[in-house]
Amino acid sequence: MQRHPRDRDSFTDRAARGTRSALAAGIALVLLASACSDSGGTGSDSTPPPNILFITMDDVGVDQLTSFGYGGATPASTSSLDAIGAAGVRFRNTWSTPECSPSRAMFFEGRYPFRTGVVNAFNNQDLANSQLSPYEFTTPKLLASRGYESGFFGKLHLSGPTYNPYGNGTPRMLGFDYFYGFVEGSPYPIDTTAGGAGAEDAYPCGFVPDASQPGGADEGACYLGAAGPCTELGPDASGLPAGLRCLQSGGILDPGATCAERAPEHLTFDEPNAYYVSPLVINQEDGTVVEVPYADPRARRYRTELETDAAIAWINSRTPGKPWMASLSFSAIHTPYQQPPMRLLPDGTPANGGLDCIDGANQRVLGNQMIEAMDREIGRVLVETGLATRNADGSLSYDPAKSNTWIAVVSDNGSYLTIVKAPFNPERAKGTIYQTGVWVPFIVAGPGVAAPGRDVGSMVNVADLYALFAEIAGVDLKSAVPSWRPVDAAPVMPYLRDPDHGSVRSTNFTYTGSPVKAPDVPASPCVIPAGGVDLCTLALPGKGICDAQNGVWYGADADVDTSKCGPDGCADCCAVKNNYLPDLEILADIASSVRNDHYKLIENQTPDCANGGELVTSYEFYRIDEDTPVPLLDNEDDDLLTSPTLPPQGLDAEQERVFEALYAELQSILSSEPDCPGDGNLDRLVDQQDLDEWQLYAEDLGGGGSSWYDFNHDGLTNDLDRQVIEDNFGLDCRTSG
Repeated sequence: MQRHPRDRDSFTDRAARGTRSALAAGIALVLLASACSDSGGTGSDSTPPPNILFITMDDVGVDQLTSFGYGGATPASTSSLDAIGAAGVRFRNTWSTPECSPSRAMFFEGRYPFRTGVVNAFNNQDLANSQLSPYEFTTPKLLASRGYESGFFGKLHLSGPTYNPYGNGTPRMLGFDYFYGFVEGSPYPIDTTAGGAGAEDAYPCGFVPDASQPGGADEGACYLGAAGPCTELGPDASGLPAGLRCLQSGGILDPGATCAERAPEHLTFDEPNAYYVSPLVINQEDGTVVEVPYADPRARRYRTELETDAAIAWINSRTPGKPWMASLSFSAIHTPYQQPPMRLLPDGTPANGGLDCIDGANQRVLGNQMIEAMDREIGRVLVETGLATRNADGSLSYDPAKSNTWIAVVSDNGSYLTIVKAPFNPERAKGTIYQTGVWVPFIVAGPGVAAPGRDVGSMVNVADLYALFAEIAGVDLKSAVPSWRPVDAAPVMPYLRDPDHGSVRSTNFTYTGSPVKAPDVPASPCVIPAGGVDLCTLALPGKGICDAQNGVWYGADADVDTSKCGPDGCADCCAVKNNYLPDLEILADIASSVRNDHYKLIENQTPDCANGGELVTSYEFYRIDEDTPVPLLDNEDDDLLTSPTLPPQGLDAEQERVFEALYAELQSILSSEPDCPGDGNLDRLVDQQDLDEWQLYAEDLGGGGSSWYDFNHDGLTNDLDRQVIEDNFGLDCRTSG
């Protein structure tokens, strides 16, 4: 099992030492924002600003939901999401980025990935340069100027704890008053030993199956800890294996055994297990950080329930009349696919204990069930916080006018290839900038929405949530964020107030790139089967993570032959392609796309394996739409270009005109962020403050390790980086770009 290093220093001490520096941006922001007007908000002197419940789903593309006109032949039941959509507005043309972290960063700072460095899914190989900076003007910092308290629950996946000077205290440094969840983000791989009950790979779903399966048992001793308590389990009316029931209670089953005073030594309570045993972290409101051990019952709960319970408890503990923003960030339905508790599924759902977590068809069933479990918990958070009630038939009764709370629901990217619903394209899903990878559901409901239950077809970007949160809270972004700090978020409130409002955006944009990796942690290739295509990526940080994505690892300790590459496996995707899989498709190192209402232009930078892996630029051009039930997608055979190089070939006069306009727009966006060497605090000035900040990270916080002042990306903040500041001292980048 891959281990992730932790910074065990007291976060309270480090934060105290760093107040004069790392929080400087946040303090300056509060001073700036204190003069914000109510021009965009809904509060007044006598009425507090509205509360905000922000719900993020993971890897739920628009293809999954019937309320958006899709859902495939076997859609998930999503009555809670349907009820929120019926009471609000469904935005049917929303773009994200192709991966978790860049989209999640944009939710809270409204800036495209190439501006912030958060360009791909963050993992434990990435330096602080590719983690969300504490110098960003984040949503919780903005809202603090209006008296808001901000809590975050569930999957963060923005930064830390590895190669980050603030470790597991990063949520606090990003402005959240309280955090209860998972800093690293995605669930760890399934523990195929089921807590030591069997050998590696014995139990693909992380629990001992019933006796009909290899190594299974119909009874055994269920230990909730090394010292107990213990319960002897056998078959029951649920039809679920004893091993699954034990796992769902937080325990480990010793198959075929009876209870003893202590659990046998071969059972291990210190290993993660996908959705059921997780690295729980708590950032308390007093600034202290709690890293919950795996053996602690708090860390041994199904994530979707744990995340929901934490949000409910925090919301219900708020002081009446004081506004709050609760970000409920579900881990579901990110891989690995694993059985959710039956109590969270619709009545009549067959017992799921016999589903194979590796088989593709069963993964699609589990994906549906994980959506249904999440949907049920979305309904529960509304009911248990007083935002909704249940009808006699159990359905959700939600009227936004009965509370002073806005709800926004979005996904971070498109569906993962295994569970993509037809007619969407699994070969061009999550991880790619094609429609299946970046087209996501987005719903907003709240008091004062005009003509609820409608669809908006105008282009929206997930960066626009940053503007929406400011609009709800009454924060004027133009006053709160200096003009030299580019914000890419466009207003959303006009669509909510005016059903006839025209499009705010004339184009939309998405991007993915290569993060800055630690120099001492080499990346290795993972090959993921996608229908009739094998895709290769370096974005997954280890064999276990690759396996959890249904991939084949070609790095060290690979399960396949890598002898042609050397003793440590293949170093990159070109090595796999040149030695083993000549038809391998390699995901672009850098890809960007811009669209208008009808056309989409894509620019890819992909390694040329016949030329030493040098990046080559290519273009694709598509006509797209959002028709239901069959949209016009950007599938390979529909590329309007007859050559991937410039100038464009194969287009008629009108298409060529559109291509040229979109190409100019794309280049304008990509060139809009000036390089400002020596500026680590994002104020676009290289001055004494940068020297002070450098000294803090070089000598105190992080002990001279990775930080946002590591300009040469060697994983160290040292004299080489100070020299960059001194060489550029006095540089003013505020008028550039």
